[in-house]
Amino acid sequence: MLEFFSKGGFMMYPLALSSLVAVTIIVERLIMLRRSKIIIAEIIDVVEQFISYKDLGLAKKICSRYEGPLPNIIKLQLDNIELDKDDAKELIEDQGRQEVNRLGKGLGILETVASIAPLLGLAGTVLGMIKVFGVIKEQGVGQASALSGGISEALLTTVTGLFIGIPALVFYNYFSHKTEKYSLEIEKYTSALYRKINRLKSSEDLSDEAVNQYDIKTQGHEN
Repeated sequence: MLEFFSKGGFMMYPLALSSLVAVTIIVERLIMLRRSKIIIAEIIDVVEQFISYKDLGLAKKICSRYEGPLPNIIKLQLDNIELDKDDAKELIEDQGRQEVNRLGKGLGILETVASIAPLLGLAGTVLGMIKVFGVIKEQGVGQASALSGGISEALLTTVTGLFIGIPALVFYNYFSHKTEKYSLEIEKYTSALYRKINRLKSSEDLSDEAVNQYDIKTQGHEN
């Protein structure tokens, strides 16, 4: 392995760094983008079973147990249930953009690695061929052993760059698709809760005073 690395020349060092960065991001995203960590079943139950502001205390309590895009947005909605429709919508959209950005953490870097790794390999190829032509100029074309070092460097860096860039691009597209899919699901559940809250505001007394009284009552039972 070390011999292979040394034959590739100087450009193997940035290629190795690119490989390390790509592997780190891929492993981290594989762990963090599991469905069970993003689309949490208990939070979905909160949305589906929220039918009255009397459910507010329990819903907040359940959401506070979890961290992630979906519980964060749902809890924000519940904490600001007294806001009017336009203000609530703006708040949800702003939080949603932030959470989606967190879902895509590291993907920009992974895309960059997928783009530059083959270019780094190509740069290594050029450097290797420069060595080859330097040897030809000094010793002629008959010195096969002298030419082999530059040719090896040219070929190894190209292959290494492709071996890094292709998987990085595949995983980038995979994670991008997952992120988009999760974003649509999160939007579906947050929109469902938004509509429920607006319907409740039309049919029940959801004034600040009513909500605060219920919060106080709930906290008293918990204590």
